[in-house]
Amino acid sequence: MNYTIELNTGAKMPILGLGMYKMTGEGEAEQAIRSASIMGYRLFDTASAYKNEEEVGRGIRSCGLPRDEVFVTTKIWNNAQRIGNIESAFERSLDRLGLDYVDLYLIHWPVPGCYLDTWHVLEEIYRSGRAKAIGVSNFNEYQLDDILLHASVVPAVNQIEYHPLFNQDGIRKFCQQNGIVVQAYAPLARGAYLDRDVLRIIAEKYHRSPAQVGLRWILQKGCTVIPKSSHDDRLLENSQIFDFELDDREMEAIDSLNENYRSASIPEDLLV
Repeated sequence: MNYTIELNTGAKMPILGLGMYKMTGEGEAEQAIRSASIMGYRLFDTASAYKNEEEVGRGIRSCGLPRDEVFVTTKIWNNAQRIGNIESAFERSLDRLGLDYVDLYLIHWPVPGCYLDTWHVLEEIYRSGRAKAIGVSNFNEYQLDDILLHASVVPAVNQIEYHPLFNQDGIRKFCQQNGIVVQAYAPLARGAYLDRDVLRIIAEKYHRSPAQVGLRWILQKGCTVIPKSSHDDRLLENSQIFDFELDDREMEAIDSLNENYRSASIPEDLLV
C-alpha cells in the first residue's frame, strides 16, 4: 500500500494514516503503530495534547521502518499559542518523539488573536528543516484567508472533521482551490453513520463494510483520511479502501446524508 498525494512543498504524504487520539493506554500507541506498519500504514498522526508523543516515538523506532518511509505529524496546542511559546513547544514535541524532524507540524486550533503569530513561527521552523511541511487544523475559510493574506508559506494541509454526516464541502473546495490538502479526522464519525441504510446498501453491493464505503467516499472527494483504531481487525478493514470505486449516483446518495453533525468536541477554551 503506497498511495500518496503531493503537498504544495513537493513532499509526498500518504493518503491513509493512523490517528492516535486517545491512545493513552500502556503500550497502546506503540503496538498500534507496529501492527499498522505491517499492514502498510506509513502516516502516524499525534499531537502534544494527546499526551502520547513519547510512545508514538517508541512505536516509530520499533516498527522496523526506515525513518524516511514514515510520515509523522504532530500539533501545537492552544495554551502554547497564547503564551507565545511556539518554538519551545515544538522542540518539546521533537524531544518526546525522539526525532530530528517531523514531516508535518500543525496549528491544532485557530486561537483568536494568536494563530497568525503562531504561523509566522511555524514558517521559521519549516525553513529550518525541522518540519518538512506545516499546516493547520480546524481552520475555516475566513481564518485561512487571513493566513494566505499575511503569510509567506501557504499551509500544506488543513485537517478538519469530515465525513458523510459533516460534509464541509465549502472549506474542502476552498482548500483544494488554494493548493491545500484536506485531511479528514474522525472520518467514521465515531460510528455515527455506520447503520445508515444508504451506506449499508452500497456496502453490500461491493462486499464491503459501511466504514469502508464512508472512507472511500472521502478519498473520492480528493481528501486524505486518518481513522483511529488500535484493534488489528479494524486497522486492516480501514486500510482496504483502494480496490473499489463508488459511482456518481452513490457519491451523491452519500452526499445527501449531510447533517452538519460534529462528532468531535471543540475545546472549552475556545467556547468562551
